Amino acid sequence: MPHVKPHPNVINNEPKNTSKKRHGLQNIVQLVQSVEETQDPIPTTIKGTLPTWIHGNLLRNGPGKFEFGNQHFNHWFDGMALMHCFHINDGQVTYWSRFLRSDAYKQNNEMNRIVMSEFGTLAFPDPCKNIFQRFLSHFEMKPTDNANVNFVKYKGDYYVSTETNFMHKIDPDTLETKEKVDWSKFIAINGATAHPHVDPDGTVYNMGNSYGMKGTLYNIIRVPPNKEDPDETLHGAKVLCSISPAEKNKPSYYHSFAMSENYLMFIEQPIKLDLLKILTSRMRGKSIDDCIYWDPKQETVFHVVNKHTGKVSSVKYHTKALTTFHQINAFEENGFLIVDMCCSDDGQALKIYFLQNLRKSGEELDEVFCMSEDLHDKELLDYGGFEFPHIHYDRCNTKPYRYFYGCGFGHLVGDSLIKMDLESKKLKAWHQPGLYPSEPVFVPSPNAEEEDDGVILSVVLTPMEDKGTFLLVLDAKTFEEVGRAKVSVNIPSSFHGTFNSL
Repeated sequence: MPHVKPHPNVINNEPKNTSKKRHGLQNIVQLVQSVEETQDPIPTTIKGTLPTWIHGNLLRNGPGKFEFGNQHFNHWFDGMALMHCFHINDGQVTYWSRFLRSDAYKQNNEMNRIVMSEFGTLAFPDPCKNIFQRFLSHFEMKPTDNANVNFVKYKGDYYVSTETNFMHKIDPDTLETKEKVDWSKFIAINGATAHPHVDPDGTVYNMGNSYGMKGTLYNIIRVPPNKEDPDETLHGAKVLCSISPAEKNKPSYYHSFAMSENYLMFIEQPIKLDLLKILTSRMRGKSIDDCIYWDPKQETVFHVVNKHTGKVSSVKYHTKALTTFHQINAFEENGFLIVDMCCSDDGQALKIYFLQNLRKSGEELDEVFCMSEDLHDKELLDYGGFEFPHIHYDRCNTKPYRYFYGCGFGHLVGDSLIKMDLESKKLKAWHQPGLYPSEPVFVPSPNAEEEDDGVILSVVLTPMEDKGTFLLVLDAKTFEEVGRAKVSVNIPSSFHGTFNSL
């Protein structure tokens, strides 16, 4: 078993005093406003020159509708899933979008009110029910199928996912909702992350909790790469191993995990889920968000699992209390297990994304920061925090690597794109005032020889300009803009996505 050696951590949010800090923030309300879907492909206006070798779909997922009737969602994570497709071919781009036809979306739409509870919003009982039915509904625990976090791939099929036990199979060419898939029909888990990892042979690993008579367990999941039948979904999925939480009724919240060539790393952080509060949340009139808390007195624990045997190491690795949502990469080197991640010193990340915060402006916006040993020099502080990391995944995942990309978070949302060089600890950045880029996605050029041969794709939002959103294309090596494709509709801020090469 190699020693776990977390690489110096990436700063998550901006310090209060930096020499080049950008004061104030333009109103970003438009980034979290409801929009209409664009069902038919529309052309874009090209500026510059897009490489003709790019042929495929940039798929994005995120919230796109924040109210039904006179009822409004409270949290950014609650908005109804809106899927986006930027089809790139021969230097041209077309765009379309579709709302996920989840049960949550269909029922909310039919009733013209919020019927299904989300992370930060509690749905109230149907006023048409009698008193007894309304009383019983306070005890119902129905997880949402509003899969608004990511596009993921299992056995060659694309799904949109969130952190409950439901995913939806999607046609990546049309964004049509094909099939609702329930993890719990295949293995004993009550949800899975929206950030699985994939081995070169197509085997997929993920994590999910289970709640039962034996208490709470963290479960490592393995899904085989091949289908025996064209209609298969998660058939053949297995729980590779289970890990007991430090507190059986107060497991940690986690958004992702890390994977090297031979090991899986689960990071048990002091963001806690109070299961008793969750079970009684509807009766108490509280959303799930109210049942999550930060305990800075507890340390962060790294659990290491052998991918091949499913054996959990008896050695646990501890560090100070921290919050991490996304890991950049993990690999084995000289007997050590290196884990690179974005982290923060407090647990406020889930709280600050209430819509009331995102719809503030200027100096009212909350700021948090962490102090740690870093993968970078002090120049990164000028761009605030760092999140939504991305690497040349097919080439570098689980291996030593040199470059990673992400968003600089000057305030609550990404307002710059950053390329970090781990050898020099120097960065390249793309930043233009008033423009808000999405998570960067690396697309390698044909027959790429070097790690950064390719382009970066990012959807850039323009809240101060109506219908000004554009797809940005950067040369990944120089980080200079080579072109952009302007879309003639407004697009809200999204979470994650992928590039589907055609």
